[in-house]
Amino acid sequence: MTHDEAVAAAHRLAAELAPGAAQRDRDGATVVPHEALAALDASGLLAITVPAADGGPGLGPRTLADVARILAAADPALAQVPQGHFLMVDVLAVHGGPQARKRLYADVLAGRRFGNGLAERGGRHAQDLRTRISGGRLDGVKYYTTGALTSAWIAVSALGEDGRLVLAFVPRDADGVRVDTDWDMVGQRATISGTATFTGVTVDPALLIPYASAFEVPQQLGARAQLFHAAIEVGIAGAALADARDYLRDKARPSTEAVRAGASAAADDPHVKHRYGRLASRVRAAEALLESAARTLEEVGLVPADAEAAARGSLAVAAAKAFGSEVAVEAGSELFALCGTSSAAAKHNLDRHWRNARTHSVHDPVDWKYHHIAAFELSGTLPPNHGQI
Repeated sequence: MTHDEAVAAAHRLAAELAPGAAQRDRDGATVVPHEALAALDASGLLAITVPAADGGPGLGPRTLADVARILAAADPALAQVPQGHFLMVDVLAVHGGPQARKRLYADVLAGRRFGNGLAERGGRHAQDLRTRISGGRLDGVKYYTTGALTSAWIAVSALGEDGRLVLAFVPRDADGVRVDTDWDMVGQRATISGTATFTGVTVDPALLIPYASAFEVPQQLGARAQLFHAAIEVGIAGAALADARDYLRDKARPSTEAVRAGASAAADDPHVKHRYGRLASRVRAAEALLESAARTLEEVGLVPADAEAAARGSLAVAAAKAFGSEVAVEAGSELFALCGTSSAAAKHNLDRHWRNARTHSVHDPVDWKYHHIAAFELSGTLPPNHGQI
């Protein structure tokens, strides 16, 4: 599969997903979108970043960003489901042993998806993990497990018997694995990123990855994961702008003041034109930043030469993620200022754009991204963690 073929496949899948996006949002976790996820799994897109040496097309960040943005414009919740999957494909490429790569990549190439079991609740901070592997068995509780409910494998972070961070790939249907639908958020509802509980789950030693080493050297795993998140935000922004445009053309009526000023349609209102033009420019700027960040990651590579190269990739993605998040939230809100009261009717469900953007944008704090950009620009200070943020 080439870049152009992947983009074409993403457009086909997006066309299939878009008509049901509003209803899936309404359904939330009460209805698992099996049919839509089966279409994702059958699209061939899950394998786009599998290295060529492992039988995949070996496509890079530019393709990944384009695919994620296209899918997110159709349904950002469904687009987020494979975010962790692509991270795990990258982790295997850098840190996976021969047996793990052969077995797991074969499944990915066959359309089987990874879910994630990384985040936990209740600790003192995000890295305060309580999940453990002892005696070859995994025990712990994870939350924000996007994609895990319907995945073939779940990649679970845990502390090994030596206290070091590891990543265990366990079958979704293994004994002792339970994934719940207790996801109750204002947005990104169809991700169903609820609780996963692991009780005495047997771990295959060949599928145990030394994950701590990923954070001890310069790398771009985090930047590529953040690029996907940035693409989701930019996709939401583009979708909100498109829905505003369509509503203005087909449904909105001009205000009394606009009619007095000579406007015969809502789209002729000079203030609507100004606000729409400003928003459209910001959405296009977000798209350009995303494209630029993806090209930078292409240049840097998955394993950068040093911390400065890692920082270059991380900071480019940070700018795209921070700005894209702001524009997505803005677009979801501005839609109603542009289109008027009737656009807020529940039957249209246009508020899902703002809810999805607001929920997804707080995945990690954008203020720290601007902080690290400024620190580098003003004093040459590289981001922490070997130039990775």
